[in-house]
Amino acid sequence: MTTKLSLATLDAVEKTAGVPAYGRGDLAAGIVHFGVGNFHRAHQAVYLDDLFNLGLDHDWAIIGAGVLPSDAAMRDKLAGQDFLTTVVEQDNNRSGARVTGAMIGYLAPGNAAATIAQLADPAIRIVSLTITEGGYFINPASGVFDPAHPAIAADAAQPADPKTVFGLILAGLKARKDKGIAPYTVMSCDNIPGNGEVTHAAVSGLARLSDPDLADWIDANVAFPNGMVDRITPATGPREIGIVAEEYGIDDAWPVFCEEFKQWVLEDHFPQSRPALEKVGVQFVPDVAPYEHMKIRILNGGHAAIAYPAALLDIHFVHEAMEDPDIRAFLAKLEREEIIPVIPPVPDTDLNDYFSLIERRFSNPKIADTIPRLAQDGSNRQPKFILPSTADRLSRGEDVIGLSLVSALWCHYLAGTTDSGKDIAFNDPNIERVRAAATAAKSDPGAFLALKDIFGTVAASDLFAGRFAHALRSLQQKGTRATLKAYLDDRLVN
Repeated sequence: MTTKLSLATLDAVEKTAGVPAYGRGDLAAGIVHFGVGNFHRAHQAVYLDDLFNLGLDHDWAIIGAGVLPSDAAMRDKLAGQDFLTTVVEQDNNRSGARVTGAMIGYLAPGNAAATIAQLADPAIRIVSLTITEGGYFINPASGVFDPAHPAIAADAAQPADPKTVFGLILAGLKARKDKGIAPYTVMSCDNIPGNGEVTHAAVSGLARLSDPDLADWIDANVAFPNGMVDRITPATGPREIGIVAEEYGIDDAWPVFCEEFKQWVLEDHFPQSRPALEKVGVQFVPDVAPYEHMKIRILNGGHAAIAYPAALLDIHFVHEAMEDPDIRAFLAKLEREEIIPVIPPVPDTDLNDYFSLIERRFSNPKIADTIPRLAQDGSNRQPKFILPSTADRLSRGEDVIGLSLVSALWCHYLAGTTDSGKDIAFNDPNIERVRAAATAAKSDPGAFLALKDIFGTVAASDLFAGRFAHALRSLQQKGTRATLKAYLDDRLVN
């Protein structure tokens, strides 16, 4: 017997899960959030729920927003349960469920006028985003905003009827400027180095295409704090919905599963005030960059490194990949010999200890994070998570045997079949182009490195090109397992 999640059923839900200690009527909106996916609901919304449970800052509740078909589907699911979410936190030794209530509404995707009106409300002092690494209209290799992207060009031509997240944010800022209302802070919560700076470039860059005066006003008045976010949050499917129903008796249309660990490091740059998130564990620091480098290169880079050998060896779950001795040893050797040595120092942090924590987190079987999730969107993730370490080592005259192998594994994965001959299902917005290059690389490895928007100047390195070609040939001729073993035994050299 399950209980349908809603405000009216919280008394029944409380028998098996934590519920908000505050009433929905106590909350008022202070944040509009674009991209209400699993990560947002397991991270920012949880921190705010913790804060509200302390009886603090109830005027900082969330209004959801979005522009994609998936946003509309999420809105429908959450609206059917009063915008409540069941969050299941799973550590190796414990599991527990809680219901969060920090979201109080969700704007209908496609209704630009209603979204702009909400953004123009003086009560909204922060606009936050989790729109994935690929959602910022930036050149993957250079990190520079791309004003020629068709979606950006369309919004520049019709700024009063925007279709992108940045067009909507810009229209909201223009409405506030025209009315003499102080601008909101724009806060990215995506895994991008300098995510505040990247967001600033997108918003200001779009404005400059149609209204240079507005762009100047944004540059002078709008805050874009950088931040580092961290919590492993797998996708939701029938398995997760079934566990919530069977183990907790809750009928939740789209629950969230996540690890117990979470981290959020933010620059304290919020001119229109902010919730007191430091009371619930958020770190406010003058410079987020060291934390970003650490997390993006060690954790996200680690995910990107194990995704493709695991996929090629028909491994489905991340913890199963970590149980494979060759993949686990590959990750450790790569991190300790090539990635960690080029990461700048992080305050009060031992990077080797941090990696040991990452190993334990990746090995958590209860999370049931999947290799297909890690392997998706490689055309956006590789340039952010792997290739910066490659570029740094090359600039220092250091070898890149392991990092070149990571790029070769991605290329070999894109050929379309696992080592056992099973077809691979892809999830990448640029899949046709990168697959074509990977197919050409079967006879000419340089064809893959010719993806200049992805590899940038790294492809010009003779050392990298040679290491990549040798690793790719090994994968094609000997297979993934033998190539990993050659790398581990220091035999993967040309």
